[in-house]
Amino acid sequence: MSNAARVYISIGSNIERERHIHAALNALAEHYGRLTVSSVYESEAVGFDGEHFLNLVVGLQTEESVSTLSRFLKALEAENGRHHDAPKFSARTLDLDILTYDDRVGVFDGVELPRSEILTNAFVLCPLAEIAPVDQHPVNGQNYTELWSQYARDQKLWVVPFSWRGEVISPRAIHSSGDSSDDSSEVSAADA
Repeated sequence: MSNAARVYISIGSNIERERHIHAALNALAEHYGRLTVSSVYESEAVGFDGEHFLNLVVGLQTEESVSTLSRFLKALEAENGRHHDAPKFSARTLDLDILTYDDRVGVFDGVELPRSEILTNAFVLCPLAEIAPVDQHPVNGQNYTELWSQYARDQKLWVVPFSWRGEVISPRAIHSSGDSSDDSSEVSAADA
């Protein structure tokens, strides 16, 4: 893929969490191939009282446009019972958001890039820093490890054990510097 963009996508669920996270990973791997997969984190609901969420971030490469990728993600959410007319702060079967698309900055086909939640939500920034520690935020230029080390909001999250396609993807082995170990959690559809 010579013209492929590097994309990071957040995945979250607080309704039948494991089933919907598996469904998302399966569909993304089948459609886009190799994924870089963070550990899975559990966190309290933000903005409403509800069941805890499971969250993770995946990296992939695609030649699709932002709008084609966004349509695929919205269709995948709908296939998994997500109702887009529900209140913004509510329980979700599946929540898929494009965090970054290469170094694009701005609004592309209705998608804000980079997504603002990178800097505001621990359940987005922490797993992103885990799988893309030296990648730089397209706006402020700091890498995600630096941004995570400076994160000062009071949002609790914790790594939870999680397996996908017979492989343990969570927790990932992390060095004290925050860099991922050489045992990266990359899994493709061919590995199933």
